[in-house]
Amino acid sequence: MKVAIVQDGPVYLDAGGTLERTKRYIIQAADSGADLVVFGENWFSGYPVWLDICRDVNLWDHSPVKSVWARMFKEGLSPGSPIMKELQTIIGKNELYVVLGANEAIAEGQGNGTVYNTIYTFDHSGNIVNHHRKLMPTYTEKLVHGLGDGAGLKSVPTPFGKLGSLICWEHWMPLARQAMHDTGEEVHVALWPFVKKMHHVACSHYAHEGRCHVIAVGQVMHQSELPEELEISDIIQVPHDGLIMKGGSAIYGPDGSVILPPLYGERKLIVRELSIERNLEERMNLSVSGHYQRPDIFSLTVNKERN
Repeated sequence: MKVAIVQDGPVYLDAGGTLERTKRYIIQAADSGADLVVFGENWFSGYPVWLDICRDVNLWDHSPVKSVWARMFKEGLSPGSPIMKELQTIIGKNELYVVLGANEAIAEGQGNGTVYNTIYTFDHSGNIVNHHRKLMPTYTEKLVHGLGDGAGLKSVPTPFGKLGSLICWEHWMPLARQAMHDTGEEVHVALWPFVKKMHHVACSHYAHEGRCHVIAVGQVMHQSELPEELEISDIIQVPHDGLIMKGGSAIYGPDGSVILPPLYGERKLIVRELSIERNLEERMNLSVSGHYQRPDIFSLTVNKERN
């Protein structure tokens, strides 16, 4: 199979602009012959990295932060919205699978007023075949994201193998990993803001443990793209190049080895061929859901109901 990784960032807090950028990358990926194109965490319309580097974001009733959160809500991506329908149409026209992160805003019904950290998986016709909400917002993310559920803990069949995904620190949740391994993943997409050293450790370990290929997706963001309402804290040392997210996208094989070394500091579409057949070979000596499991000792129950 051939995978295309989008190592870039969205047009921050601008769903329309992000849609246009997304379209261009989808077309470019399709022209390269890719079977799958992957985008980073909260691609629509921007990971809230400002939570970690801007001043006063945790102050109660702080108008600048409330303004930014409201924009994040409005510029997210939700099922049935006009932008979602247009995105699905362009995916269907280009006939490739897509994994994409989003701020999913709930505007009505149960959960309204909540933003979820979400992954949408689309098939080659543009249908949403998996809709995963991050189980637990990480640290400062709890200020802006709601708690997800187990409904998206699954892999979906594709012509190139079973496709699954998790978001960021979900890769350090042992039971979440086991739940995904039990679905028989062959290609796993790991979405991150950008991929730091310990994130690579998690991806390599996941690939080795699950005997699957892992695609780590990182994003690039310059300090000039931060919300205009907020200021960087004095204690934050911004690099000379101004990049506060630096990419780091990589690919790992089913023995945990590096197929694509981490790439930092570049905005580009990365295209690679993968030999998914290797997964089965590596399962001869380790299968955490099969012959290396002890179901007579351990059991795992997963609630896969949508909240």
